[in-house]
Amino acid sequence: MSDAAPVLRLSGITKAYNRGLPSEVQVLRGVDLTVGRGEVVALVAPSGAGKSTLLHIAGLLDAPDDGTVEIVGEPMQGRSDRRRTATRRSEVGFVYQFHHLLPEFSALENITLPQYANGVAASEAEARARTLLDSVGIAARADHRPAAMSGGEQQRVAFCRAMANQPRLLLADEPTGNLDPDTSDQVFNALMTLVRDTGLSALVATHNLELAARMDRRVRLEGGMLLAAD
Repeated sequence: MSDAAPVLRLSGITKAYNRGLPSEVQVLRGVDLTVGRGEVVALVAPSGAGKSTLLHIAGLLDAPDDGTVEIVGEPMQGRSDRRRTATRRSEVGFVYQFHHLLPEFSALENITLPQYANGVAASEAEARARTLLDSVGIAARADHRPAAMSGGEQQRVAFCRAMANQPRLLLADEPTGNLDPDTSDQVFNALMTLVRDTGLSALVATHNLELAARMDRRVRLEGGMLLAAD
């Protein structure tokens, strides 16, 4: 991996579902995108436009039909499943519209578990989890389970979980889409503070144009192609 390379580079990405059938749907048509170090890019598109598919490909959860994906300068095409999984685990963090926290575990445990999977010692994992919770203003909720927290608090825990293994790329799919406007604004501010403080790069899918305008750059997915936003 090259320290001079962009954190994410997508080149000529295509993706279709039901290929070869009358019901074939071409979702992505030659998408090119680069996310630089420390850059926060808004991916603007309505529901059903393919932004989740693009994020899944960028995060190595899905493979394109054609095109290449590079994470921190390393091409992922042709890599073994083990290598792709290792890269995803160490370099990429994910946040979704719904927090997907494990309900039987506390906020602290939801953040320490991904670290254990990466071989981090328990004391170090817990210390990092508490630091992350403090950075988004909910340190006092560390021992609460998701059901005892508000929607905004749960999403902040989800941000911390995504950051647990110190990735270099954050992929967020409508991270405030399930929240009311006031809570959405508070949670977005917490996310941006976390990203800026760590120097993380981020690709954030949203249909909220107000939030998109607060990021470094905006791109628009339309007709399966990526365009510079107006």
